[in-house]
Amino acid sequence: MSQSVEQAVKHEIESLHEFFVGWFTGELPAERFDELFLHRMDEEMILIPPAGMVLNLQALSEMLRQSHGNNPAFRIAIRNVTVRRVWPDHVLATYEEWQRNALASEPADNGRISTVLFRRGDALSWLHLQETWLPAEVMAAGPYDF
Repeated sequence: MSQSVEQAVKHEIESLHEFFVGWFTGELPAERFDELFLHRMDEEMILIPPAGMVLNLQALSEMLRQSHGNNPAFRIAIRNVTVRRVWPDHVLATYEEWQRNALASEPADNGRISTVLFRRGDALSWLHLQETWLPAEVMAAGPYDF
């Protein structure tokens, strides 16, 4: 597997989650939403969060736009990014997303394992994202020192 694919995947995952922190804390101006979020997403993007609902890009975008600046203490740490499979047009990866002070999640300090399918082109675009809670005992143990 190409090191450049692994680096691109890790960079894209970390960059998107840096956007989320900046967005929810209000550190990013609202007018940068399209540039910093929408341009990363595939038109057919689907998110399935741990609660199990299916959100298309329109629904996800509306939800995010409404939550700008609503959580100044929100933090995310990305861990264990692993490229699972590379095809000519797609990349499959997993990663852990640890959240601290997440007002919209229960518990507010939590962890999830995510599986992402990227469409490959000039850049990676987010096509499908499935999030699953980490086991309760793993979440309780943390660490949340980020």
